[in-house]
Amino acid sequence: MAKRTMTKKKVAKKNIARGIVYISATFNNTNITVTDEVGNVICWATAGGLGFKGSKKSTPYAAQQAVESAMAKAKEHGIKEVGIKVQGPGSGRETAVKSVGAIEGIKVLWFKDITPLPHNGCRPPKRRRV
Repeated sequence: MAKRTMTKKKVAKKNIARGIVYISATFNNTNITVTDEVGNVICWATAGGLGFKGSKKSTPYAAQQAVESAMAKAKEHGIKEVGIKVQGPGSGRETAVKSVGAIEGIKVLWFKDITPLPHNGCRPPKRRRV
């Protein structure tokens, strides 16, 4: 039998000037996704993917590192201006937003909170019969 050699696909570098940074800050992790204006994903990073484990994943420091990793990948594709959409109640939320604004060569155009809010909550359980 002939040996098969694995060849890696070459990642095509896009030239996208504007994008949207989605920050999903949960109690357990922080996900950063960078998309173009239409919504096609360019790159992403998570606190867990960077090697943080357990309760360290939900810290502000882990969120900051995830943002820096995602934005470094996004800058390779030509991102210069971004809008930010934040979702979730996690502790890394504020730090992640500040980190995006602090990165050299990235200009923040707008900021929006897209955390879902319940209108009237879940239906309560049935009345207890004894």
